[in-house]
Amino acid sequence: MRHGKKFNHLGRTAAHRKAMLANMACSLIEHKRIHTTVAKAKALKQFVEPLITKSKIENNQTTEKGTHNRRIVFSNLRSKYAVTELFGTVSEKIGERPGGYTRIIKLGNRLGDNADMAMIELVDFNETYNADKPKKKSTRRSRRGGGKKVETAPVVETPTDDSEE
Repeated sequence: MRHGKKFNHLGRTAAHRKAMLANMACSLIEHKRIHTTVAKAKALKQFVEPLITKSKIENNQTTEKGTHNRRIVFSNLRSKYAVTELFGTVSEKIGERPGGYTRIIKLGNRLGDNADMAMIELVDFNETYNADKPKKKSTRRSRRGGGKKVETAPVVETPTDDSEE
């Protein structure tokens, strides 16, 4: 019985699944977007989002905690270049985002075997969706009435000498 077993096995052994997810996560971090099946994309999302959170925490912590997080991420990814990219450019870009670092967009079915295909991407690196949205300010507005309203002085018109009489 499979009670309480939440992750998708993807029809692979544990070692094959871990290696495949590590390779896909490295590709996602390096290229910022990859095409895969929907099931693999969902499994990859569960795999990579905690790693991105660890990279974000590293920039806000002391060096001891940062080194520990970097080693944990390296044990999962197994690629020095991907870890450097993750802790560098990716963590800077997603610094204030509270979660939800990836987006899955369904693309339709693959021609050969009719598998459901999807594109998984890092949210902050998509220029198409982020171009029309201005940067949000983190200011809060009160629900009460606005502040003092400044009244402008009334404009007084002066008569001119150009009148025809």
